[in-house]
Amino acid sequence: MTAAMKGETPVYIIKSDPVPERYARGWHCLGLASEYGTQPVQLNYFGKKLVAYRGAADDTIHILDAYCPHMGADLSKGKVCGNHLVCPFHAWVWGEDGFCKDIPYAKRVPPKARIKSWPTVVQNGLLFVWNDPEGNPPIPEQLPKRSEDYYSGEWTDWNMAKLTIHSNCRELVDNMADMAHFGPVHYSKVHTFRNIQDGHRFVQFMSGGHEILAEEGQVFTSVATYEGPAYMTTTMTGSMDGQEVVTHLLVTHVPVNTEQFDIRFGVMMKRNPALSAEENKAAVDAYTQMCIDSFIQDVEIWNTKIRVDNPLLCDGDGPVNMVRKWYSQFYMDVAEIPEALTVRKEHVTLPR
Repeated sequence: MTAAMKGETPVYIIKSDPVPERYARGWHCLGLASEYGTQPVQLNYFGKKLVAYRGAADDTIHILDAYCPHMGADLSKGKVCGNHLVCPFHAWVWGEDGFCKDIPYAKRVPPKARIKSWPTVVQNGLLFVWNDPEGNPPIPEQLPKRSEDYYSGEWTDWNMAKLTIHSNCRELVDNMADMAHFGPVHYSKVHTFRNIQDGHRFVQFMSGGHEILAEEGQVFTSVATYEGPAYMTTTMTGSMDGQEVVTHLLVTHVPVNTEQFDIRFGVMMKRNPALSAEENKAAVDAYTQMCIDSFIQDVEIWNTKIRVDNPLLCDGDGPVNMVRKWYSQFYMDVAEIPEALTVRKEHVTLPR
């Protein structure tokens, strides 16, 4: 006799469907632009191998598919010549636009000699690459917002770290609405929690106490904003050694494949004019480590949990389904996105 026949509550069945091989449309951050030079860099993202290099002539960072269609050589093992990339196998010359420019031993270049060139942009000292399964150019209004603080000279540069997570990247985005995890995972006492969905942006407003990022009796506040599916910045106020600390936190991800993603984690701190450059550097280093210590607790959960497509939610949870629906727009063709996923919505979650 089944539980339903006995009048008992049936066991809840978790749904965890296979993830389709499709990657989100939008800008994805690849770290500090200053880390990319004229030496080709291999990138393993979006289920593919890519190559990034800085043009020696235009000083612009270019990204191409990494495999030469001639005989399959890895172009990241090649060399930069001007703005072009020379294959290490037969010296075919590939332009930044993806077209083959020259074959040293051929009279003409085959008309099909083209590989994918990925749109890039540098903003706030960071390199971004545009992914679109439909192959469309970047959407102008979704360009990452310029941070005037970064260019003001009043803040430190980004202090960066990278982590690899063995899970699907939706797990990270869920955090934007998951108020309930801040207590047991991050040792935070949430006072206020609010979310806003608006077009390609999703914002989390939070205030409360924090055992790591704010001293006893001090209020910790944060405003976290996703611009598209993968680039999130957070403005936080906390305290350290009796002083108020104002920081911009970067938590951005790029999928390696459907079951693994890289997180680039950065901290930029407002300089204290009373401190020397070395002392400001030491302060941002210390606060970065504190942020990593707080964030790493999420990583331990992600690496051992499963993806749940039908989460069993209660009235104290945040709007998890709201953020998931918003996030789903980046996996649809643009023409198929319903207005409900982009229209402005606000949700307030009341702590118990």
